[in-house]
Amino acid sequence: QVQLVESGGGLVQAGGSLRLSCAASRSISNINSMGWYRQAPGKQRELVASITSVGSTNYAASVKGRFTISRDNAKNTVYLQMNSLKPEDTAVYYCAGRPGVQSSWSYWGQGTQVTVSS
Repeated sequence: QVQLVESGGGLVQAGGSLRLSCAASRSISNINSMGWYRQAPGKQRELVASITSVGSTNYAASVKGRFTISRDNAKNTVYLQMNSLKPEDTAVYYCAGRPGVQSSWSYWGQGTQVTVSS
C-alpha cells in the first residue's frame, strides 16, 4: 500500500500556470504507472495524464500540449505542470497509482482543487 498526498492546487486566472505535486509515502519506482485524474462538478472522473515507470507518458486530448507529467523516483513524487489554463480545467485533481500493467488504479490521493477564473 502507498499513501498519496497532493498539493499545489489553487485559484488562477485563465492563461496562468500551476504545478501540482503528489508525494508518496514510499518508493514509487516499482509502481507501473502514476497518473493524474480530475473530476469537475457533475462530470465523471477522467484520466488527464499518466507516466509509466520507464517514463512513457500519455495525455488526454484536452490537455495535450498544455500539461506535462513527470516523476522523480528519488523523491517519491509525481508532478503535473499545467500551463495555459482554461476555465474548463477547473476540477478536483487526484493523484493515482497503478501497481502493474494489468492492475486497476488502486492508489488514490485525497485530491486538490484547481479553479481557473475567466
